[in-house]
Amino acid sequence: MQRNSAKLGTVGQPLVWVGANFWSRTGGPLMWRDYDGAVIDGELRVLRDHGITVTRSFLYWPDFQPTPDTLDPRMLERFDDFLERHRALGMHTIPTFIVGHMSGQNWDPAWREGRDIFSDAWFVDRQAWYVRSVAERWKDHESVTGWLLTNEIPIYADWRGRGIGTLDHRAVTAWAQTLVGALREAGAHQPVSVGDGSWGVETTGADNGFRVRELEPLVDFHGPHVYRMEDDPVRQNLGAAFTCELLDLGGKPVVMEEFGVTSDYTSEENAAHYYRQTLHNTLLAGATGWIPWNNTDYDALYDQEPYSHHPFEMHFGLTDDRGEPKAQLREVREFTDLLRRTDFARLSRPDTSVALVVSSFLERMYPFTQPEDASSVLAHTRQAYVAAREADLPVGVAREADGLPEDCALYLLPSAKQLTAPAWRRLVRRAEEGATVYASYFVGGHGTQRGPWWPKLDETFGVVKQLRYGLTDPIEDDRLRMTFRLDFGGVGAGETLEFPVAGNAHSRTFLPVAADGAEVVATDAHGRPALLRRRTGKGQLVLCTYPLEHMAALTPAVNPEPTWRLYAALAEEAGVRPHVRVEDPRVLVGTMRHEDGRELVWFLSQHPEPLSAEPVLDRGRLADLDGAGIGAVDLPAYGVRVAELLP
Repeated sequence: MQRNSAKLGTVGQPLVWVGANFWSRTGGPLMWRDYDGAVIDGELRVLRDHGITVTRSFLYWPDFQPTPDTLDPRMLERFDDFLERHRALGMHTIPTFIVGHMSGQNWDPAWREGRDIFSDAWFVDRQAWYVRSVAERWKDHESVTGWLLTNEIPIYADWRGRGIGTLDHRAVTAWAQTLVGALREAGAHQPVSVGDGSWGVETTGADNGFRVRELEPLVDFHGPHVYRMEDDPVRQNLGAAFTCELLDLGGKPVVMEEFGVTSDYTSEENAAHYYRQTLHNTLLAGATGWIPWNNTDYDALYDQEPYSHHPFEMHFGLTDDRGEPKAQLREVREFTDLLRRTDFARLSRPDTSVALVVSSFLERMYPFTQPEDASSVLAHTRQAYVAAREADLPVGVAREADGLPEDCALYLLPSAKQLTAPAWRRLVRRAEEGATVYASYFVGGHGTQRGPWWPKLDETFGVVKQLRYGLTDPIEDDRLRMTFRLDFGGVGAGETLEFPVAGNAHSRTFLPVAADGAEVVATDAHGRPALLRRRTGKGQLVLCTYPLEHMAALTPAVNPEPTWRLYAALAEEAGVRPHVRVEDPRVLVGTMRHEDGRELVWFLSQHPEPLSAEPVLDRGRLADLDGAGIGAVDLPAYGVRVAELLP
């Protein structure tokens, strides 16, 4: 199974953006009114000196298009100067046309007068004219490296609901096609994307009208905006990475268009940890560009909207309000140094034979299903991704909606209530052909058609289910004690794994079964089957009677929890042991391959204290990037170390 790590540019000249979203501290969104070229020059120099060569810039819409058919010449001249300052420093920028929305505030051009952004023909025409006119002016400027249509326009269009259930995807896609068409008609050749945050149903389970699949043919890259609020540090550290995995759609590059932290929400030390984890984990998840939010703090603008009512928005900067680097910027500099040393532009993710199956119920609005069905798919696959990474598996995300890959040895189906009948047929066939297929039981988090939508569950897994129609079988214990009766992968007979128990009145439920052709691999504390295996053809189907991933997803500060041991055992059973791993789930291992054949290995600590991990290799030896041999890998708190796997 191929995993996406596509880059902008061409095969011979790949393009990697490491940038910053940019508003000058002289005015924030109103910087063009209070334009100070000397201050901006200094701000750009600080960024460049820390490895940042790209800015994402914003044309504040009410200022740049003050009437439906005019552009403000002063604003255009100031942006001319802005571009020239980039050119002088060897930097580039990505202009964003429609702003629109920014930092907790919406700004309308005075002439909008309540018109619908996407379906009012005259208003769409004026937007297209604006895009075309601006692009004609700057399409050939050497400092323009790309374009974005908007900034988070779902919030601009519907600030209360963020477009969920209110925006018509057909109107949105037609609008985007019109604006991208206007850009290309102007002769602009640089990469373009929408700037909507990639918040479509494919990554969130909630349809805001900006469907990634429909927009994909129009754009040159996906640009996620990720600001997750979590209750588990490892889920937080891998949150943006999982979004990148979900954006493996159409083979387009993934650019982390926005991410960051406000210093009002975190200490400087923890802000640095967050940046380090996000940068490296998204790299391993396929991202090939990074543009943090944002370049500087805005303390002098305390009485200006949006900062007056959203004061935490003043402090997302890579530098403080005096232009001094914060710890976040120093992390970016170290990251860019590593990109240079590893020749990242020519690295890619190795193929994998481990598939994390994402049910099509995440994104397909099947009749008579509930919104919770989609949100549970997202929560469970995200938690399963965490466990797979803790097991150091080179996991790939396989969307049922795209058809399941035929070349994987291990398929993980975590706490999935729903999968289509054809997908179940394919998974059974893959097991017969030699694959290991794992599924864990889940009845759903609501009372509508509560139960596993698994056709022929008994025959598939070699069991006789003891379910009663309309009733659940509640989990009585506060912890699930799973004791193995057989050796299974790296888990020995007699060993017990303890899992958290969580869920509501519907979902805190196990599957009572009797074996009927399956082997009982593990039992719970009451002697009931908890893990069973049915051998079929050349492969096997493995059933877990408890919703492990669901329960972990609902438990705060749970990771690492023992699902990683189960996944590691499943991988060993399937014959897909990773080339490099560690036995400590607090250290994540990932690999990248250079086009010349070299293999580079990342070690990422998920622990708040220093630790040492002993790598387990199935071949070769490890050396640091200077060629010195490596034994144990010593890591500081939430630290990262990169090595080369030598023959």
